[in-house]
Amino acid sequence: MSNTNTNAAEERANERERESRQERENAAELGAAGSQLSTTPREEALATLPAMGVIGWARWFWRQLTSMRVALILLFLLSLGAIPGSLIPQNSVDELKVQTFKEAHTTVTPIYEKLQFFDVYSSVWFSAIYILLFVSLIGCIVPRTGQFVGQLRSRPPGAPKRLTRLPAYTTWRTDAEPEQVRETALAMMRKRRFRAHVDGDAVAAEKGYLREAGNLVFHIALIVMLVAFATGQLFKSEGGKLIVQGDGFSNTLTQYDDFKSGSLYDTDSLAPFSFTLDKFVGTYERKGPQIGTPRKYEAHITYAEGAYGKPKKAVIKVNEPLVVDGSKVYLIGHGYAPVVSVKDGRGKEVYKAAVPLLPIDSNVTSTGAIKVMDGYKDGTGKRDQLGFQAFFVPTFAGNGKGTMFSQFPAADFPVLALNGYHGSLGVDSGLPQNVYQLNTSKMEAFKDSKGDKLKQRLLPGETMKLPDGAGSITFEGIEQWASFQISQQPASGWALTGAIAAIAGLAGSLFIQRRRVWIRAVRGADGVTVVEMAGLGRSESAKLPEELADLAVTLHDMAPTAPDDASAEALSEEPAEGAEK
Repeated sequence: MSNTNTNAAEERANERERESRQERENAAELGAAGSQLSTTPREEALATLPAMGVIGWARWFWRQLTSMRVALILLFLLSLGAIPGSLIPQNSVDELKVQTFKEAHTTVTPIYEKLQFFDVYSSVWFSAIYILLFVSLIGCIVPRTGQFVGQLRSRPPGAPKRLTRLPAYTTWRTDAEPEQVRETALAMMRKRRFRAHVDGDAVAAEKGYLREAGNLVFHIALIVMLVAFATGQLFKSEGGKLIVQGDGFSNTLTQYDDFKSGSLYDTDSLAPFSFTLDKFVGTYERKGPQIGTPRKYEAHITYAEGAYGKPKKAVIKVNEPLVVDGSKVYLIGHGYAPVVSVKDGRGKEVYKAAVPLLPIDSNVTSTGAIKVMDGYKDGTGKRDQLGFQAFFVPTFAGNGKGTMFSQFPAADFPVLALNGYHGSLGVDSGLPQNVYQLNTSKMEAFKDSKGDKLKQRLLPGETMKLPDGAGSITFEGIEQWASFQISQQPASGWALTGAIAAIAGLAGSLFIQRRRVWIRAVRGADGVTVVEMAGLGRSESAKLPEELADLAVTLHDMAPTAPDDASAEALSEEPAEGAEK
């Protein structure tokens, strides 16, 4: 029994040794054929690594940073870091929303400020990820590009000694000469757009280089996009302007209501142009479930390029901006500006203007403030300042029909509600003030005959008289206003080109398979030519055997299978004279 166990153990050991030797032989034969199918930089053996001194650690860090694994991790972190920038208000987009958020979330605000969540895209941590990803991609691309160029300049490697060990294989015997088979195979492979040449007794062919080219294009396109986005953020400019119908705008810094720019932007590079809002046209759905939905939203303008440009007509629509010298003028909002006139205690008109009010709902219910700062005197001749809180509805439902909110965005039944104050508006303090809000801390409300706050609803043409001969305010009519965003975003074309190239490169790297085919034709011991065909792909794919079968069928038509000896003898026999057929 012990001898039997010993023999079985020895047999298992011999079997393992044979399998190990077989694997080494396979690796040796397929190594030359398959080692160049990838442009991934080869990792050196651990024994060749330098001593882990300063240079050694630097080289190790560089290897890690420029590996594809780290590049994917950094790309994931960049996407993850953009999440708070999408969910939390950003100072670069709307400072008012940021301030409102801070007031509503006092607990998390200090944490968010320390983590720079209100300035994500200019934060230290986001910039670090951005720069590391940029360096990592460059470090990945440079060696891969060198290896890919080297592969393009070299020929496909010769056939392995044993083609039977490749994943796709076929063979047959033919009467054609080996040289003739090789020439036919070479012409066939070149016709199929393979890079092919004769190497010894076999034809070596290769195809699918666009896979590696697509991979490199994808990574280069990512770098182009990163550079384009960074350039856009550093050199961009963006400003807003509200324009009442009939008024104009000149593209200078002082004309903007608000203006933001990148850290490297030069305000002297503002494109010289101007435009006037001739009229705003807005129509709305009047029936059905989508009642009130805008159907036409157009700003008709007259613009001129440069200081002495010829006036031109244009129409700006939503998502259809006016493009002037690299700047884009977008239509982003619309509202109403009631025209009011104010007379003082002497009956003299001291103020008349269209006052823009800000919408607070989709039906353009609007609020704002009317401020009379200069030229007003009360009933006693004393200089004073007036302020009115204004509430406007373009379509009023009528008294007793609910609260005073608009029922429709068009000006079908406009009503202006006013509350009057007098005193100091606070504009002489030198502190900035919101033009749409009224600071009543140093003002006194007008009182009506009952001692209540003076307030009144006005239709167009109606007047609210102020008590004690202090004058009056008249609702003269309505103008419309439109708000515009004027932006200059350099390198946006490069970003779009990079995005398209990245998609194309990714598609090429995913759907194109790089593969090699070898066709060997040698004379057998019996003098008949033996044809062998085998294929090797970079990755497992069902298409490789199918393609090899298609190539084999084509080549077989040119070099058909030779009949075996028994078949040849049967075909060569003639039937005897007089025999039955």
